Amino acid sequence: MQRYGEKAIKKASLEIWENPSPDRDYEISIAFAEFTCLCPRSGYPDFATIKVNYVPAKTIVELKSLKLYLNSFRDIHISHEEVTNKIYADLKLLLKPRFLEVIGDFNPRGNVKTVIRVASKRSGRA
Repeated sequence: MQRYGEKAIKKASLEIWENPSPDRDYEISIAFAEFTCLCPRSGYPDFATIKVNYVPAKTIVELKSLKLYLNSFRDIHISHEEVTNKIYADLKLLLKPRFLEVIGDFNPRGNVKTVIRVASKRSGRA
């Protein structure tokens, strides 16, 4: 039997809201400290803090939907590089922000620490 959290994660999709201040440049910083996915080679869990920094244009991401979306990776075999780039691509397509940066700060495993950073160029406005 699936629990309510598992059901919510299975149905996860990113949602947007209207930016309450679309004429103003301001930065939104979000940290998700309990990110997990599975190593595509070993199957072992990988743990990370995913950081999202963006300057919104017309829309902002709804935080609960982002949390559920990020939790949906916990059973997926995916590399650090691929998952960080996928999160970036999905948010960029959905939000069309003035600036976007996604950082995958992965915990050390086997004495190796990885930080993946994907960012757009800042517009002259930000």
